[in-house]
This record gives sequence, structure tokens and C-alpha cells, in this order.
Amino acid sequence: MQTRNLGSTGPATSELGLGAMGMSGAYGAADRAESIATVHAALDAGVTLIDTGDFYAMGHNELLLAEALRDRDREDYQLSVKFGALSAPDGIPRGYDGRPEAVRNSLAYTLTRLGTDHVDIYRPARLDPNVPVEDTVGAIAELVEAGHVRHVGLSEVDAETIRRAHAVHPIADLQIEYSLLSRAVEDEILPVLRELGIGLTAYGVLGRGLISGHWSADRSVPGDHRVLSPRFSSGNVEHNLSLVEALRPVAAVKGCTVAQLAIAWVAAQGEDIVALVGARSRERLAEALPAARVPLTVEDLVEIDRVLPRGSARGDRYPSAFMADLGVGN
Repeated sequence: MQTRNLGSTGPATSELGLGAMGMSGAYGAADRAESIATVHAALDAGVTLIDTGDFYAMGHNELLLAEALRDRDREDYQLSVKFGALSAPDGIPRGYDGRPEAVRNSLAYTLTRLGTDHVDIYRPARLDPNVPVEDTVGAIAELVEAGHVRHVGLSEVDAETIRRAHAVHPIADLQIEYSLLSRAVEDEILPVLRELGIGLTAYGVLGRGLISGHWSADRSVPGDHRVLSPRFSSGNVEHNLSLVEALRPVAAVKGCTVAQLAIAWVAAQGEDIVALVGARSRERLAEALPAARVPLTVEDLVEIDRVLPRGSARGDRYPSAFMADLGVGN
């Protein structure tokens, strides 16, 4: 596993990271033992960046990671943590809280659940419309000064917000959805990141499994939140899966799977991009990791763009109620 730097001020991490959200039920019931074994397998393979959120199953994910990481050297991995997303007991989202006092309180709970004295990258999950981003970032900067946080990150914000936040404290990276199905970041956000020396951590690189090569239109899993996504809805999902079929011959020529091709495409968009792989089983992890070694030539990238042009996907990447919280659309 090679390393990449997250921007000019961020840490050096593995070129692929592990996204842990799916280990806490977002995509249906998860196997706790298998999830822990997957974290161990990722670390043993050289993955150092692990991404979580304090609101993933309301702390469950952080507690799971604490168990998985208990016997590992803390300096051998980096924890990227999102905070600020609010929820009611019924699971209904209740907005975001970016107030400085909430930032400090959230981190205190996170450090306790994770069983660590610091997190490597701390970021608001979304912009709180009622709190200036300068105030939120300023509070994280104080935690950096105190040694509880090592780097400041952002998630799903627009170019203007990135500039305002970076003026308060150097931003290591922006976490945002980036895949063959979601390329809006290429217009304004990616150029601003590169101008300011900020890295990009890409999540959803397989479109939440849609372009993994393993999804089927009739798939139904109790508790899987993807049923709410417009891209997985009837009519849209069939079209989107046809895009996957168009990728299969390209993958075959490269001697890889569709999932590996999709991950390799994201990684090929720049050395300042780290792709998060949302594997929650060792089988899926084992398929994803070789993607870092799939060489894509200029001709390969042109061919991929030909068979799956930007804007080909049908449906928004989030339900309509959540689209307003995003820095960019699709």
C-alpha cells in the first residue's frame, strides 16, 4: 500500500482508506465479528486511514472501532471523525450543530468512545446554517492547539465555505462524494482545493454499491437506507445498472473487476485524492484493495468517459430533503 499526503498540511495516509459506516447498520444488519475482522485485515494490508462519524448508529461505530483497534499501536493508523449531525430517538435527522460549545462536547464523547486521547482529522459532517463556519473551525483549531485533534477537515461544503474555513485554520482535506456517478466536484471545488493545497477524501466511490458490479435491481435488505436514494429507485436503478454493464468490458480488458475499475478511476484523478472503501467484510475488502494497483492510461480514462460520460446517472445522490445540505449536487 502506497501513501498519499492529504494536502500540504495534512497527514500522509494510505492511498485507500476504510469507511466504517456500513459496519453499523446503514446498509442493513452487519456482522460485528466480521466487521472487526475487516478492520484488522485492512490494517494488516497497510490501510492506515479509518473514517467514522459520531452519529453512525449514535456512537455504535466509534465503540466498534474502539474494540477493533484496542490492541493496535495508536500511531499505526489515523482516525477521521465527522460530528454535528443531530438525530431523534426515532432516527429522524434533526439538522446540524456547529456551535463551538457543541464541537468541544462532541469531541469529548468521541474520545471516550474511541478510547483515545486524540483524533487525527476532525470535521463537521455538514455546514450548520445557523453558525458561521469560522466559529466552528475556530473551535476545532483550539482543540488542535490543546492536542486533542491533529488536523481540521471539512465535509460536503461549497468552494466559498472552503475558502472561509481555510482562512481561519489550514484545512487538511475535504471529504465529499466523488465517483464515476458523482463528478460535480470537478467544476469549482477540486480547483479550489488544489489552489489552497487541500486534499480530497472521496467517499461513495462505488456509488454506495451501485457500481460495485454486485448490485441487482431486485435486491431488498431490511434496514438498508439505500432504498431511500433516488438512484436506487425503480426506473432509475435499472438505467444506472446498465452503466455498470457498459463498464464490464473495459474492466475485463484491464484484468480487473468493475469495482476495482471504479476505485482505480477515482485514485487516478490525482495524487491529492484518497479513496475511501466502504467494505464491511473481508471479501469485499480483498476485492477493493488491488484497485490501487490497477494502472489506468490516458487512453483508458478516455474510454471510461466514453462508456460512462459525466452526468449519465439518473437520480440525485441523496433524497431531496438532504440535497440542500450539500456543497454541490450530482
